[in-house]
Amino acid sequence: MSAKGIIFVFIFLASRMFSQSEVKTIILKDKDTNAPIEDVSVTILKTKQNLLSNANGVVIFELNGNTNIQIKHSSYLPVTIRSNTLNQAENIILLSSNVNELEDIIITKKHPQKILASLIENSKKKLTVPGRLKVYCREFFKLNGKYSYYNDGLVNFQLMDKTNKTNAVVLVEQNRSINLTTDYVKEDLLGYNLNDIIENYYNFKYLNPLLEAVAKKEYDFIIKVFSKNKDYNVIAAVPTETASGLLDDFTIIYDPDKKLIIEVSSSVSPMVLSKMKEKTSNGSKNVYKSMFKTIYKVQNNSYFLLGSKEEIGFEKFEKDSKKEIEVRNYFLTKNFSTEFYKYKDEEVFKDKTLHNKKNVILTDYWNESGLTATEEEQQIVNTVDEFH
Repeated sequence: MSAKGIIFVFIFLASRMFSQSEVKTIILKDKDTNAPIEDVSVTILKTKQNLLSNANGVVIFELNGNTNIQIKHSSYLPVTIRSNTLNQAENIILLSSNVNELEDIIITKKHPQKILASLIENSKKKLTVPGRLKVYCREFFKLNGKYSYYNDGLVNFQLMDKTNKTNAVVLVEQNRSINLTTDYVKEDLLGYNLNDIIENYYNFKYLNPLLEAVAKKEYDFIIKVFSKNKDYNVIAAVPTETASGLLDDFTIIYDPDKKLIIEVSSSVSPMVLSKMKEKTSNGSKNVYKSMFKTIYKVQNNSYFLLGSKEEIGFEKFEKDSKKEIEVRNYFLTKNFSTEFYKYKDEEVFKDKTLHNKKNVILTDYWNESGLTATEEEQQIVNTVDEFH
């Protein structure tokens, strides 16, 4: 072989070696407590891919070549690492909390409700539209304590002009929907209404109860700031002891300089649930668990939805029977783009959910979702794999 041939083979083999993708695992933990940190935003800067850590603080992803990796969480100091430092089977990254145990309460002339209303209006205006969200969504369903149904999909949301409200065209790339039991469960399924979900998130619909006039009587509002964390303020809204109904505890994290909402979370507290009277009439529901969380991201000049998580559990009465239903939904924007993609009208998904859509599986898209399953969830996913 000539010298030129040897050089060519060397370059070819070297390019193959450096272009091979590797699976990397990061475990995010609190530096002081060693506890896993959930919902840490991990961004692969080379590809702008977004990932979120699961309840065990774990993120698993494929990497092709060296890049910087940005790690952020609203309660921790941000960290940027080089991918070539991830040389262990499991790479533990310790994050330092930027939140003191002692909180400072901000006293303002404006009522926190008015401040929240102003934050919502500004955030709605600043959300980058038009744009395109490439989203991985995943749903788990339980019926009477047993996993009964699963679906996930890779969905594109083309965000349209927001003259009055943000609308989105839904384009499903791939999906799979599997019944995990021999029982008929379709009638009990609840899940994302894909044709409403972006409008809800981009108009902060879940915060509407806090904007009503009666909310000043039903909620105690507090604005807090942490002395070690000047980047974010927190609005906490907790039902008063005299409030009635199924009211959530709300936490809104926002950037006080840019006046942008970064995170919204809510849950129904045990105290509120304990005051609810059980209903047993036909068709009635008794909620025993309810939580919701959305995370928004500022990246370069764009501001968009990064992810959401919802969970609800309730008893449903039908004639003489009682069913226990639990639903857990995840939603993660893998990539955001301001480019507008052409599509045909017949490609638009106009149904509400993926439940009844025929499975379309072209790749192992769930393995590149950016949303790592917990051990329990992975068992369900493995069960799904057996159906194919």
